[in-house]
Amino acid sequence: MIKAVVFDLDGTLLNREDSLKLFVEDQHDRINALKKIDKQTYIQRFIDLDDHGYVWKDKVYDQLIKEYQLSITVDELLEDYINSFQLHCIGFPGLMEMLTALKNRGLKLAIISNGYGSFQYNNIQALEIENFFDHIVISEWEGINKPDSKIFLNTLKKLGVKENEAVYVGDHPENDVIASRSVGMKALWKESNLYDVPSENDGVIYNLLDVNKIITNL
Repeated sequence: MIKAVVFDLDGTLLNREDSLKLFVEDQHDRINALKKIDKQTYIQRFIDLDDHGYVWKDKVYDQLIKEYQLSITVDELLEDYINSFQLHCIGFPGLMEMLTALKNRGLKLAIISNGYGSFQYNNIQALEIENFFDHIVISEWEGINKPDSKIFLNTLKKLGVKENEAVYVGDHPENDVIASRSVGMKALWKESNLYDVPSENDGVIYNLLDVNKIITNL
């Protein structure tokens, strides 16, 4: 019997791709030093360098400054990113309805996210979903990154559930699906145009509202 559902954040609950585009466009509009670059060129180059969030922004901004000889520092741009990204966070459709339905079933909920603690937590708050979760686990604060099994096992211990009583939902085939299944959890893959369907999964999520339906049959 499933007693808990644990979620990834970026690409699963948070539509990071669309959120990032909104932020980068707004940053270009607000910061004069960036207007040296055509807006669409800046947006696309930023997205390319960002590599779906796997390159921290100090390196992204350092490269942009060098390529376009910008009269602004990495620290200035990075501070703006840290403070302003949260203002552009968009959740995937059905987010609130899905979380409400799961809580109404009496299930325990958690997030496990790789990333910087305060930055990721600010994004969760921006989505106005933090109160749905019994535990929010972020790799910087935990000292462990996915796909390390310890981050999953530690979270289940906090929730007070066994591995076979929990489902993990995430978009990354290895860090989310394979890693959570390796510790004995069920794993649902959130469809993503960035990755192929993982060979091992317990269901595919095309819409967040599918989560409640699928776990009923697990």
